[in-house]
Amino acid sequence: MAGMFEGRTALITGGCHGIGRACSQAFRKEGAEVFVIDLSPDADFTGDIGNKKDLEAFADLVIRERGGADFLVNNAPPLMKGIENCSYEEFQKALSVGVTAPFYLTKLLMPYFRPGACVVNISSSRDRMSMPGTESYTAAKGGISALTHAMAVSLAGRARVNSISPGWIDTYDSEYAGPDALQQPVGRVGRPEDIAEAVLFLCSDRAGFITGENICIDGGMTRLMIYHDEHGWTYDPGR
Repeated sequence: MAGMFEGRTALITGGCHGIGRACSQAFRKEGAEVFVIDLSPDADFTGDIGNKKDLEAFADLVIRERGGADFLVNNAPPLMKGIENCSYEEFQKALSVGVTAPFYLTKLLMPYFRPGACVVNISSSRDRMSMPGTESYTAAKGGISALTHAMAVSLAGRARVNSISPGWIDTYDSEYAGPDALQQPVGRVGRPEDIAEAVLFLCSDRAGFITGENICIDGGMTRLMIYHDEHGWTYDPGR
C-alpha cells in the first residue's frame, strides 16, 4: 500500500538525531525519498548548515538526483549560550544555523519546488518565553518564527511555509513523572514523534489552507499560569 508521500522528496536539516530523526523516519514510512544534512557521518550529506558551500553542495546533490523537491524541514538547532559567555562569533554562528541557513536553503530550492511544496521551520516555544543564559538560541528561534510568515508571503503560489514551536521534547527516551510531567497540562513531556506527526500534517493536502502560521506544540505548557506558592511551586531566585 503506497504511503501518503510516495515518490516525493523531503530534505531535512539536522535529521540524524531527536526531532529531525523522527521526521526522517516518518517521511520514509510514508514513502518519501529523504535527504538529510547533518554533522553526523551517518547523514546522506555530512556537512555544516552554517557553511554556505555545504548548503549549496547539499542542494545540488538533491536536484541532481531527484530533479526537484517537495518538502523542506529546517530543523537543525543553533547553539545555546547566554549573554555573559556567548562570544560575538558564537552568536553569529547561532544565527547562521538557525536563521540564515533556512533562508538560504529555501532560496536555493525555490526554483525547483514541485506543485504542492511545503517548508516547515522548527522554531521553539522559547520564541515567546525565556530562561537566563539562552540568548543565542532564543534569538535564532525568534528569527525563524518571523522569517516563516515573511517567506510564506513571498513564496505564495510556489510553496506553503509554516513553523512549529516545540516545547519540552525529550530526545533521550527518559522517564518523567511528578512536577516535570504535570507542568504540561497534558500530563507528560513531549516526544520527537509528536512533532514529526505535526510536520507530516503540515506537508499534507489536509493542511492545504494553512500557510504563514506558527503552531506551538508544548502540551499546553506555555498556557499554564504559575504563581509563587501555588500548585506546589515556589519561586527561589537564588537557585
